[in-house]
Amino acid sequence: MQARIGGCPLAYQNYILLSILWIAYCVVHSALISVTVTDFFKRSLGNKYRFYRLFFNTFSLATLVPLLMFSHSDSWKSEILFAWDPIRPIQYGVIVLGAVLLLTAARHYSMLQFLGLKQIGQEKSARGMIGNGGLDTSGVLGVIRHPWYSAVFLLIWAGDISLRELIINLIVSAYLVIGTILEERKLVLEFGDKYKDYQRQVSMFIPIKWLRLRFQAWKVRLYRPADGSL
Repeated sequence: MQARIGGCPLAYQNYILLSILWIAYCVVHSALISVTVTDFFKRSLGNKYRFYRLFFNTFSLATLVPLLMFSHSDSWKSEILFAWDPIRPIQYGVIVLGAVLLLTAARHYSMLQFLGLKQIGQEKSARGMIGNGGLDTSGVLGVIRHPWYSAVFLLIWAGDISLRELIINLIVSAYLVIGTILEERKLVLEFGDKYKDYQRQVSMFIPIKWLRLRFQAWKVRLYRPADGSL
């Protein structure tokens, strides 16, 4: 017989607690990078704001580790809702695609700036992760605007899914979308119309616009007369 507390099965209460903890983490994480909060700290801290990115990363990691330990403890054993067993090659393809996105995108970002170390050395803060502070739209960034987040989507859904993974993955997926929207608000403030043009030309997570352009170019080549005349 399943234990009950207050008329609710204990297992369900555990999943409710799990959901609350992950939602709380994502809400706090998103709030700390919102325009309102970062502008407040920028005004309040002045030149010391250059440490904010490092603080943010440290705080995020320090709170994520115990949350992951709690979420993946032995007490969370439940029936698998979805398994990749019949289609393992597809699973491996998803994992490889996620890894490729991570690696190719890393070439366009400054890891020192991402970690918050470069800002300290330069005694100034920076919103983006590009080393020169500009807007890079080359390579994979010309295919999708946020390849790292697309990679995270692929990797978190590339495993077998139990109720625990389903809850965590749905919350993290929603957080990624919301966090990206918040990040893009800051990028629009930083780069203005240049970033708005980038948004119009390049898709956020899935390369729909890039594929559409490639398909249109393929149709033009396919139906162009062999002699080049119209």
